[in-house]
Amino acid sequence: MISVAEARASILAHVGRTAIEDLPLEDCLGRTLAAPVIAKRDQPPFAASAMDGYAVRSADTPGLLKLVGEAGAGHAFGGALKAGACARIFTGAPLPAGADAIAIQEDVTRQGDVVAVPLVTAGAFVRPAGLDFAAGATLLRSGVVLAGGDLALAAATGRDRLCVATPPRIIIVSGGDEIVAPGAEAGPDQIYDSASFGVAGLAQAWGAASHRGAVLRDDAALITAALEEALPRSDLVVVIGGASVGEHDHARKAAQVLGATILFDKVSLRPGKPTWFALRGAHRILGVPGNPASALVCARLFLRPVIAAMLGGDAAATVRPRRARLSAPLPPNNAREAYLRAAATVDDEGQLLVAPAPDQDSSLVSVFSAADALIIRPGDCAASEAGDLVDTLSI
Repeated sequence: MISVAEARASILAHVGRTAIEDLPLEDCLGRTLAAPVIAKRDQPPFAASAMDGYAVRSADTPGLLKLVGEAGAGHAFGGALKAGACARIFTGAPLPAGADAIAIQEDVTRQGDVVAVPLVTAGAFVRPAGLDFAAGATLLRSGVVLAGGDLALAAATGRDRLCVATPPRIIIVSGGDEIVAPGAEAGPDQIYDSASFGVAGLAQAWGAASHRGAVLRDDAALITAALEEALPRSDLVVVIGGASVGEHDHARKAAQVLGATILFDKVSLRPGKPTWFALRGAHRILGVPGNPASALVCARLFLRPVIAAMLGGDAAATVRPRRARLSAPLPPNNAREAYLRAAATVDDEGQLLVAPAPDQDSSLVSVFSAADALIIRPGDCAASEAGDLVDTLSI
């Protein structure tokens, strides 16, 4: 058996970036940026008024000033302010040449073209050029997953298109004689497929284009054919189930029949010991156990960093743990690294707290659905008390 870190490193060593697409800005939400966004000019490109009022020379205040013109958003004052002059100005308008401050309209009195202005300090209510960002600044770095605010920032630079990574194609092959598709008639000795929906949903949330195949029976020929069909159409095939060493576990054998090389077939992990990874030329196969919680935990530990790497992101960041305090004691752990499903909360002081689910059986879908964190228990670690600090991963 190899460690979780060794297994992850082995997979990532055989992962490359996907292609790059040039898309309209409005189609980039949730996509991963593939090239940095660099400002071509200052924003704002001119000193601008932050309030409605009057543009003045601070050296002329306090005093009675002559109104000589107006500046509005998108409409600059055409000349320069001379001594004793002011200009009406509105929020967002360029500051006239010669002016260095804004007297807000609430503080002045006006009679015709004469404006009584109180003392105003230089720079008052003025947004300097480049306040938001300066020309040449890197505003968005490659690898960021684009949120609405990021699109606004890109638009503020004048960009109407962005280079983004093509979503990795993840094909999920799953099944077993005991599994039927939701909506089908389940026999008394069968259960509904849930793991493939969970893995596909997580993969999509992490930025991949995921596709679930039909539920397969425990038939070596069927599994081999499904793998052979999926491999050339995918960046990674995830096989759920058939990962153990029983007579009805055909997944690894099917990969080997197709000429794939198994890089590892056991991980010192609970749940998820039978996780395996194989290469067939440039094609990749990740095998995870069929128990739903095992499949979903393994997806979090291995599939998420793989997708991040394919998108050009920081794979290490996806598995960087956060410290949290236990809300309940935990017994000592055995030799395998364990990942316990848990509910995370934040207390009044901003401390992250985690409450492990009382039942950690790897078949329980409800426990994983209710969890938003995994508590990491190193191999052979001692018991922990409530209040102890532990490492966690978000789900």
